[in-house]
Amino acid sequence: MSHRPRFLRPLAATALALAALPAAAAHIELQAGRSYMDNRAANAVFVESVFAAHPLGDTGIRWAPDLSLGWINGRDIERYRHARYGTSDDIWLAAGGVRLSAGDSGDWYSHFFYGFQVALHSGRTQALSSAYEFVNTVGWQWRHLSFQVRHISNGKLHEPNRGETMALVGVGFDL
Repeated sequence: MSHRPRFLRPLAATALALAALPAAAAHIELQAGRSYMDNRAANAVFVESVFAAHPLGDTGIRWAPDLSLGWINGRDIERYRHARYGTSDDIWLAAGGVRLSAGDSGDWYSHFFYGFQVALHSGRTQALSSAYEFVNTVGWQWRHLSFQVRHISNGKLHEPNRGETMALVGVGFDL
């Protein structure tokens, strides 16, 4: 199979997802990077929409609804070719949750964030073996640029549970 169709499908899906995101979104990002399972890398692309932030009482912490659509490329790892769950399938994810940040806009730490989402995905692999997964993200966002580390797994609720750990760079804009 040619690599060209594998590249065009996630690109087309990302464009459609971007067009379908709600008009009420405060910030939309296109994120790309590499995802790792068992020291084997694969490409990953996400479209994320972070809505307006709200204060969490008087704590100085803000929370914002957070939606993501993502794609993680499959990888061929010989030792898993005949396992119940392989590694060669591409995975599509839809996730929703919350993004937390702290401080006022002038504070040095206000650009750091933590995100937690629950995801449903298109298939099962050695890394993502259950019908649902938990998405944890730690990152830094400034205006139109973000850097983040994301881990997706089922929290050891189902085996195998290798998970996907990725480094992503995002480019975004405000609506």
